[in-house]
This record gives sequence, structure tokens and C-alpha cells, in this order.
Amino acid sequence: MDKGKGGGPSGKGKNTKGVEILLGDPKKAVIKLAIPMVIAMSVHTAYSLADAIWVSGIERGLAAVALFFPFFMLSMAFSAGVGVGGGAVISQRIGANNKRGADLAASTTMLITLGSAFVLTVPMIILCPYIFEMMGVEDKVTLDAAVLYSRIMFGGSIFMFFSMVSNAILRGEGDAKRAMIIMVGSAILNIILDPIFIYPLGMGIAGAAAASVISMIIACAVLFYWLFIQKTTYVSFPIRTFKFDPKIIRDMAIIGIPASLSQMSMAIMAFALNVIVLYIAGTKGVEIYGTGWRIVMIAVLPLLGIATAITSVGGASYGARKYRKLEIAYAYSLQIGIMIEVVMAIITFVAAPILIMPFTWADNSQYLAPDLVIFLRIIFLMFPATAFGMITGTMFQGIGKGINALVVMLLRTLGIILPSAILFGIILDWGLPGIWFGIAIGGWIAGIFAFCWGFYHIDGLKKGRIKGPDFDSPKDTASRSR
Repeated sequence: MDKGKGGGPSGKGKNTKGVEILLGDPKKAVIKLAIPMVIAMSVHTAYSLADAIWVSGIERGLAAVALFFPFFMLSMAFSAGVGVGGGAVISQRIGANNKRGADLAASTTMLITLGSAFVLTVPMIILCPYIFEMMGVEDKVTLDAAVLYSRIMFGGSIFMFFSMVSNAILRGEGDAKRAMIIMVGSAILNIILDPIFIYPLGMGIAGAAAASVISMIIACAVLFYWLFIQKTTYVSFPIRTFKFDPKIIRDMAIIGIPASLSQMSMAIMAFALNVIVLYIAGTKGVEIYGTGWRIVMIAVLPLLGIATAITSVGGASYGARKYRKLEIAYAYSLQIGIMIEVVMAIITFVAAPILIMPFTWADNSQYLAPDLVIFLRIIFLMFPATAFGMITGTMFQGIGKGINALVVMLLRTLGIILPSAILFGIILDWGLPGIWFGIAIGGWIAGIFAFCWGFYHIDGLKKGRIKGPDFDSPKDTASRSR
């Protein structure tokens, strides 16, 4: 490893274990990075479920949270774009043995994060009630609850941005363990605060939002300490001597902008599906969709861990121009992901009546039970197909092919799933079950396309048909200077 100007993984006090994992055996790297993220996301999903359980005792609480969900996804789109772009560029520079480039990428990521948070927060706080009305929300209790919850959550969005991007930087340098610690800690704190703020303190839906924001603030304090005070990360943040590097910004934009647009397409799809279910079944439809989707997220959370791993491992392999390692990591991730999702699909179908019980315990939510069972016993068909699309998209992000990842997501969300849901739900007049069936069918069509494209692209890299990375490692630069 380059220990001179380019830096290396042997710097005193720095994290080097993560870098060694990234550059080692690709199968072991996927597992070692995925397991901490699966644990972290499991706990985070447990918080999401706990939040829904407590909120279900509030009048129109589930509907308020479900209506906010597309806006949450929009916020995630901005922060994920910056985080994915920065994390992938960091991994690529580490693979190319270029620590200085990794440091510049980390600093650039942080500065762009702060700007993005301010751009999003104020307009959404002002506009959210008007948007809910445009969606067709007529019930005043539902509207007031949704606006209150959304405004508090958007008020804390800068903390969400900082937390997501900081975790992306940690994962980008292979430090999945500390990313796991912060996500688990924040989720557990949120689980503890939620019922206290909602019921004993009498804050209702506002308490659920306040508990989330306070948890994010504490998580950000720990992340800030690790990154800027303790300074034990492999990458560093030379703010005083920092200068924007157009090439790094370009590489981040090539990955990050499509990643943001990908997330936005998911938000648009969720927004459109909310409008469709409102049209077909009113507020009850939104509650079924929003609550059922929380259970779906439990089933796909292992994929989220694997997807974050393939981004970092794939980026490092690509940066090192080791395309066979990239292929092994991609194929292994798909194999593990599909096996897990087949098991999750079977469990979801069989145990659907049990899985919905925590969300239908209150008197004002028991009426949702039959339709929630129907939702789960149709949507389970989609689970294995999700592995193809999600893992292929994040693999493309890791190797800097953001447009490819965007095409995969746009085709999945707006090009296939949404039209399929409209076809079966409205045009064929199958109602809510038709929407759920359309989502499942669309997921399979999009997943098969992504799978074929992913292997075709890697094969092109191996055979020289597709160009590899166009940035230099310190070794490349030195060899040319000789």
C-alpha cells in the first residue's frame, strides 16, 4: 500500500481493519460488511414497528405517518444521493490506493450535506399542508395530524442528513461496525422515548415525531465526536486546507444525482400509490398500504444490509480494476439475497394473521386486520424479485455507474410497478388487491431485467468491452511520470 503522499491504511490511530476487509476476499467482505448492517437495520425496523404500534393508539395516527412516508422518502433521496455518491467515491479511491482523494471526497460530502438539508427543510415545512390537500385528504383530524407530524420531522431533517451521510462515509471505508452501533443506539433510544412522549407526556402524534428528532440529535453528537474530535476514521477532513476538486465532485455527481433521482422515483411511486388507494378506499386504504409496507420492510431488510455491502466492496474492487472480484461479490450477494427472501416470503404468507396483530390491537385499528392479511398474502410474491433490482442497483452505484442504477430504479418504480398497479387496480377494477398484485408482478419484470443487465456489464468490464475507472491511483501517476 502507498504510505507516502497518497496515504495508506497504516496511519497511526486510524481505522485500517475496514480497508483491509474491502481489499480482501470478496465473499468474506460482503458477509463482514452486511451482517452489522442487517443487525442495525433490524433494530431500526424494530423501532419503526414499535412506532407504528404506539401510533396505532392515536386517532388517525397510522394515516398521518403513512401520509408522511413519501415526504420522508423525498428527504432520504437528497441525503442518500450525497451519501451514496460520497461513500462510493471513497471506496473507489481506497481501492485505487489514493487516501488523499478519499479525504477530499469525505470533506466534499460533508459540505454538500449541510447545503442540501437547508434547501429541503424550509419549503417542505411551509408546503406540506397544501400538498396533503392536493392528494385528496379531506378529513380534518387526519390532515391536522399529518401536518403536525411532518413539520416536526422536517424541522429535524438536518440531523437526519448528517447521520445518514456520516454512516455512508463509515461504510465507504469499510467501517460497518460503528455504523451499526450508531444506528442501533439511535433506534433503541427512539423505542424508549416513543411511548413516553406519546402517552405519559400527552403529546400524541407530536410526541412520536419529537422522540425521533431527539434520537437523531444524540446520534449526530456521537458521529460528530468520532469524525471531527476523536478523528479515528481512516478518512480525515482537512477543512482548513480544503479545496473543491472538480473531478471528485463530478464523480460524486455521476453517482449521487442518479441515486437521488432513484430515491425520488420511489417517493413519487409511494405518493402516487397513496393517491390511488385514497381514490379506491379512502383513508382506510392509506392505512392498509402504509402499515402493510412496514411489515414488508422487515422482510427486505436483509437485502438492505447486503446492498450497502456490495456498494463498498464493488467500489473497492472496481477502483482496483479487479473485475473478477467484483463479479464474485455481485453473484454471491444475489445468491444470499434470493435465498433469504424466499424464506421471508414463505414466513410472511403463512404467518400473516400473526404479523398484523401488533398493528390492530387498538379499537380504532382492528377493522384493518382482514385487509392487511390480504395485502401480505399477495405482496409476498415480490420478495425474491426485490433482490435482483436492489443488489444490481447498488452494485452499479458502487462502480460509479449512477445512470445505470437510475435506469434500474426508474424502470422498476415508474416504468413497470406503478403502471402495473394502475392496470390491475383501476383499469381491470380489481380494487386494492389488484394494486397489491400489480406491485408484485411489476417487481418481477423489473428484477429480471436488472439481473441480466448487471451480469452483462461486469462481463463487459472483464473482456474490455466496457471502459473501467478513469481516475488514477498514486501508483499509476508515478509510473507515468517515470
